[in-house]
Amino acid sequence: MNNYVKIFDTTLRDGEQSPGATMTSAEKLDVARSLAAMGVDVIEAGFPAASPDDLEAVRQIAAEVGNPPDGSPEAKVPTVAGLARANKSDIDKAWEAVKGAKKPRIHTFLATSPIHMKHKLKMDPEEVIQRVSEMVAHAKSYCDDVEFSPEDAGRSEPEFLYVVLGEAIKSGATTLNIPDTVGYTTPDEYYALIKGIIDNTPGMHAGITISVHCHDDLGMATANTLAGIRAGARQAEVTMNGIGERAGNTSLEEVVMALKTRHPVFGLETGIETQQLSRVSKQVSSYTGIAVQPNKAIVGANAFAHEAGIHQDGMLKNQSTYEIMRPEDVGVNQTNLVLGKHSGRAALRNRLAAMGHALDDVELDKAFARFKDLADRKKTITDLDLEALVADEFYKPREVFQLDDLIVTCGTMDMPTATIRLRGPDGKIHAHAAIGSGPVDATYKAIRAIVKVPNHLMDFNIHAITAGIDALGEVTVRIQAAKAQTAMSAQSEREYPRIYSGNGADSDIIVASAKAYLNALNKLIVSQTEDTEKEKNNFGVMLG
Repeated sequence: MNNYVKIFDTTLRDGEQSPGATMTSAEKLDVARSLAAMGVDVIEAGFPAASPDDLEAVRQIAAEVGNPPDGSPEAKVPTVAGLARANKSDIDKAWEAVKGAKKPRIHTFLATSPIHMKHKLKMDPEEVIQRVSEMVAHAKSYCDDVEFSPEDAGRSEPEFLYVVLGEAIKSGATTLNIPDTVGYTTPDEYYALIKGIIDNTPGMHAGITISVHCHDDLGMATANTLAGIRAGARQAEVTMNGIGERAGNTSLEEVVMALKTRHPVFGLETGIETQQLSRVSKQVSSYTGIAVQPNKAIVGANAFAHEAGIHQDGMLKNQSTYEIMRPEDVGVNQTNLVLGKHSGRAALRNRLAAMGHALDDVELDKAFARFKDLADRKKTITDLDLEALVADEFYKPREVFQLDDLIVTCGTMDMPTATIRLRGPDGKIHAHAAIGSGPVDATYKAIRAIVKVPNHLMDFNIHAITAGIDALGEVTVRIQAAKAQTAMSAQSEREYPRIYSGNGADSDIIVASAKAYLNALNKLIVSQTEDTEKEKNNFGVMLG
């Protein structure tokens, strides 16, 4: 058995299904570039049958990220996968989306647990076996690399799994993924499940890769994944920051660093450049609007922080007393940058490049302007400040409304009042003043009066990025459209409530709050505009 574990990242598919985490095509492409640069073996770019936009996003990723420049090492070219239900229409669309990649993969699935077969599929076991055989063969007619997943394998009968997986192998599957779809199993149970599949599935041979895909409903996703790997699985399906349905998926950074840090125990390797983990984590958090909890393993703000006196004393004597890995190993730089208002473009470019941000001249000019503005207000600029600056400047949707100016008055003797100026899509400046229960409420009321897009504020979070009174504040919000604009979107809103996230950073927390709200509103406006255009096009087709 080989000692290399493939990392199959499904941030752009399963991770994006996390409520409020929907990304645009451009954002998904950016994340895919980062995943490829980090060394991910397989990028599951999306679910092409879900929507025309998702199909196009997967196609773009396959064409660009799945086709690096000539001369790139073959081992560094990621496989690009598209998910498909076990039906011909889904598989056809998946192939249409991934066929432009140098290494395309079709990933198809069908549930095998008694509860799913009875209540969801309404199929008997014999029908499931037949469907798997036919659909895996159909996918195989398009490409050699076919992955099959028996959904809810964790609650499936092992003997039935052996039969289904045996048929998948016979029909051409090269990867068998074993999902603990609802996070139900314990590590011992999952180990036994994977071991039993390897030992008892008909037709199992060295060319078949067993994959593990675990959810975190009971908080055991990473433990189960590592148990499956110890049982012989050689592909781990994961997401950045552990985002995903319900309680999320197995976290990429946790699995990779567990294998690296405990190498004497596992004796296994991955191709991940771990120094990029922190940067990619921040990028995904910024795009999805899902903040990383401070005590999150590996990439949380407190992962390498020590406050207890006993811990601090030990750290001063020897770092290994309380840190089992170095911050640098995951891309966390603990030192302050000697950058300030007198620093030039070259110094900024070099520092950003060292952090993994390769900016062109136009992007550097924008970042430099933001950097100078921040340096005028903050004496010392840290790596975390720069990460927030880059995220706020570049990880944003198309700006329909832009913040031009904001003046807020508040206090114990004053009614909180916000006067705001926004540059609209027509290029004109729109101004409004509003009174609220607090400065943020007043600011948001003024923004709503100008933008005029009905929405509900569902979540508001604020935290300091760095220490000190002059720290940057980062705000994350989630909003939901209050009502749909068209008949088609109204139907969609009733069935699938759409949540839009926004992120903003500034040394003034009220300004950061305004940026975050505008960030989310711009996503909502762009989404509704695209829905309207699609409806017009569909209506034109029907008339034609």
